[in-house]
Amino acid sequence: MQNPFFKQIESKTGVDMEEIFALANAIQHADFSNEKQVRKIIKKVSKLANKPVSKELEDRIVKSIMQEGKSLDLSKIQKMLG
Repeated sequence: MQNPFFKQIESKTGVDMEEIFALANAIQHADFSNEKQVRKIIKKVSKLANKPVSKELEDRIVKSIMQEGKSLDLSKIQKMLG
């Protein structure tokens, strides 16, 4: 990324913008009724955020997302991680 705005975000967060865009794309095209895809996205978010997710927490997040249907409430996940 050559854009100064993105470089500034990368330097503040330590996260490569290409990884963020890849995650956003995965979320946009994910089938949230597919447990395998939901778990994969949770692991990606955990890795990018550098926040380990225990198996128990992952199970709770998956259950919550799958109960909600085909939407992903990022604020709910953020609260669970927080």
